[in-house]
Amino acid sequence: MTTNAVPVTATAEPRLRTARRVKDYAIAYSFIAPWLLGFLCFTIGPMIVSFLLSFTQYSVTSAPKWIGLRNYVDIFTVDPQFWIALGVTLKFVIISVPLKLAFSLAVAMLLHGNYRGVGVYRTIFYVPSLIGGSVAVAEMWRQLFGLNGAVNNILQFLFGVPGDNWIANPNTALWTLILLVIWQFGSPMLIFLAGLRQIPKELYEAAAVDGANGVVRFFRITVPMLTPIIFFNLVMQLIHGFTTFTQSYLITSGGPLNRTLFYALYLYQHAFQFFDMGYACALAWILLAIVGTATALVFKSSSAWVYYESERGA
Repeated sequence: MTTNAVPVTATAEPRLRTARRVKDYAIAYSFIAPWLLGFLCFTIGPMIVSFLLSFTQYSVTSAPKWIGLRNYVDIFTVDPQFWIALGVTLKFVIISVPLKLAFSLAVAMLLHGNYRGVGVYRTIFYVPSLIGGSVAVAEMWRQLFGLNGAVNNILQFLFGVPGDNWIANPNTALWTLILLVIWQFGSPMLIFLAGLRQIPKELYEAAAVDGANGVVRFFRITVPMLTPIIFFNLVMQLIHGFTTFTQSYLITSGGPLNRTLFYALYLYQHAFQFFDMGYACALAWILLAIVGTATALVFKSSSAWVYYESERGA
């Protein structure tokens, strides 16, 4: 009797463990099922359809017509607007991303403390990131930098500088949008604040004992310890910069003289103004390749400048 019971028990235990594992998986997947269903239906599905449409001539009102690689060939060979939009976007990203990160880090340094009312100041500085993409802010920005706007009035009152329509001037229109993006520094600022709180105070105390001043402590302690945070913010702002749309669409509509024709706005024009959906899908996949390449380069370079404390002893 005893010898027969042992094989039965040994056989039953793996089955029980398998049953428990299946039950745990079923419970877990039941919780994530809404998100998973939405991801498949509203992200993966549209991406597959968009990829297929990029090889077609599709005007929304008629059935798609397969044309192979013609959209991609036309984009690179016979479409000068594509190169203009790409150049404007690259210039915007190269200028706005470093300035935004530098400004958000500077504000985070100022707000990194326990003095009275610091929580209120942090909230106030974060507000522009919440409302920056709204139509009201776009209209406000257009009025501020318009011919009779507050910027011209202040410059004329303080320095006697004659007024100019900054939005309509081809030499300054892009800079007004760059200023708007820098003004929306709240999100990276909060992330920098969280990173500053993780830096051990003992490092600053030891550096102060050795005679290091504030500038030395910033570049020798703060910046190296914040490189993982800088890396994260850089990747996020890089992606956001390449896909910027609202500012150009609402404030300048791509003008003047296409100086603010962002890539995302050019894509939108082909999709919803010219109803050339197949061409727009090809533009979207080229943008994905550009953003993916830029992000991969940042990741590749991170080993040379990103410092992780866990690797210190390696």
